[in-house]
Amino acid sequence: MTKAIIHITAILVASFMSLATVAQPAKSPAMTTYANAVIPGDFADPSVIKVGDTYYATGTSSEWAPHFPLFTSKDLVNWKQVGYVFNKTPEWASASFWAPELYYHNNTFYVYYVARRKSDNQSFIAVATTKDPLKGFTDHGIIIEHGKEAIDAYILNDKGTLYMTFKAYGLDKRPIEILGCKLTPDGLKRDGDYFTLLRDDDRKGMEGQVHLKWNNHYYLFYSAGGCCGVGCSYNVRVARAEKIEGPYTNFEGNPILTQNDTWKCPGHGTFVQTAPDTWYYLYHAFSQKDNVFTGRQGMLDVLKWKEYTGWPFFNQGNSPSVTNALPAAAKAQTIGRDVRDEFKGSKLPLYWQWDFRHTVPATTIKKGSLYLSGKPTADNVTGTALTVRPVSGNYEMTTQVINKNAALKGLTLYGDANQAVGIGIAGDTVQVWETKDNKRTILAQANVLQATIQLRMKVENGYQVRFYYSLKPGDWQELSASNQSYYDGRHLPPWDRSPRPGLLQRGNATEPAVFADFSLVYQD
Repeated sequence: MTKAIIHITAILVASFMSLATVAQPAKSPAMTTYANAVIPGDFADPSVIKVGDTYYATGTSSEWAPHFPLFTSKDLVNWKQVGYVFNKTPEWASASFWAPELYYHNNTFYVYYVARRKSDNQSFIAVATTKDPLKGFTDHGIIIEHGKEAIDAYILNDKGTLYMTFKAYGLDKRPIEILGCKLTPDGLKRDGDYFTLLRDDDRKGMEGQVHLKWNNHYYLFYSAGGCCGVGCSYNVRVARAEKIEGPYTNFEGNPILTQNDTWKCPGHGTFVQTAPDTWYYLYHAFSQKDNVFTGRQGMLDVLKWKEYTGWPFFNQGNSPSVTNALPAAAKAQTIGRDVRDEFKGSKLPLYWQWDFRHTVPATTIKKGSLYLSGKPTADNVTGTALTVRPVSGNYEMTTQVINKNAALKGLTLYGDANQAVGIGIAGDTVQVWETKDNKRTILAQANVLQATIQLRMKVENGYQVRFYYSLKPGDWQELSASNQSYYDGRHLPPWDRSPRPGLLQRGNATEPAVFADFSLVYQD
């Protein structure tokens, strides 16, 4: 081969290589940030721990069952629900499952949690344990019974001694206090007297406390103000002391975490350490856009320290981050929001929950269909609702009812047993209904003759609701529930949680609702 031929061949090869390079699709830039919320939807008072290479988180479930949803993650920004702390209500408890605090000690998982006692309807702190959280927890009952209410437990291991701190006197006339006490080495009993860490003489609100020990000081982070509802005022503050018992000095720059244009009323979380002097705070906040209609969502921010003052601050100044740099263990954040259940398995997915105070749902999955019925309590005028946590206020939910009987079968936006709205079919009538102030009212109805019907509810801004039905695919007819262009559901949210979309059956337990599917598709 001559030198000229060799030269021409080299040029051609280089040209083909250049063309091949140009033809390759451009690589997407590596993701460097995550977006809040990292656990979207109603997930108040979250607690997080790390065991091995896995993070575990749980949060308040209030009146929903199963109790205390349990999530895991490898990187703090991508979370997967793996179960619940309790699939069955503990025998001693009646309601208000709040503020679970995870702890790992002696190769055992602990959860210190709040619930109301059946005998007197007062809220106290109990404890449960397990060797494997995926197999459920064994309840040991109440550990702190103090005053008229003891809530919001936190555990600190200080040089081998276990301490619990908690909120006291919220329901008394005396000043609210953050109290502390020692625990026995097994973490199952109180050991010694209570002592006061902080006192709220003005009773403006003080709770959700968590301790960090840094640079020879004990830092007590706590939430001040009102936690819940449209008028919430939550914010995070910090005090420090040279001994765990105090005295504590409040930071002059408080609050260190307060609202911004995107998130409001941040507070009540716990820290997890990922590296020396690096702590992440998993806490809750309301979306400014969706307000109470998506509940208090699971947020993540990193804590930093001002070396010259010894006081901490959060990475975005003093407000929740909208986006933030990924933790070291994370490569990207994967966000999946829509729900689609075609009932193909033998069990319901973990995201389904119900109001355990007012109904006992009966569910069976057969041949790709869900059979739903229940036994509502005497004061439940709504029926049996099976619901999911909404993560945005704009969505459409759809189902197909495939059986005919006298029971009401359909969709609902459920706030409580006596605060709900929905669309369903009973016999030959499709109806839009509401329950409000212990009264059930049919707002609109139409006669239909076929058994199979598709139903849809469109929700905007969390409370503006419209109702549709279809007798054949794609032929949607609106059933108007008021003189307005939408039903106004601003009355639906209970004070401490969001209303939830889902499925409903109302009627005789022997006349179930049979659903072919359920979908929840977000519109933003």
